[in-house]
Amino acid sequence: VGIVRALLLNPDILLMDEPFSALDAMTREQIGFDLLKIWQENPKTVLFITHSIAEAVLLADRVLVMSKRPGTVLEMVDVDLPRPRTTHTISDPRFGQLTERLRKHIYEPEA
Repeated sequence: VGIVRALLLNPDILLMDEPFSALDAMTREQIGFDLLKIWQENPKTVLFITHSIAEAVLLADRVLVMSKRPGTVLEMVDVDLPRPRTTHTISDPRFGQLTERLRKHIYEPEA
């Protein structure tokens, strides 16, 4: 409902800060696919903040990995997965490679 309400205002940029954080995993994934469909029909610039690596790769064209305080950009990764993104995207080897690349920032100490 909040997404639809925001889109009714026809903003140039849609800011979404952890919009799916209260949802269970299956609902979160389904709403993510719904957002992709909405975006296909009404493309907007979306700044989407999430702690989910898979969600970031699935939804984004570009992922920025932020450091701990002070927040700085550690890496900017272009997501070159084809659109439209579907459930098959998740099983694409490139999806796994991208999530692994981003996951290294969590498990390897910052230099």
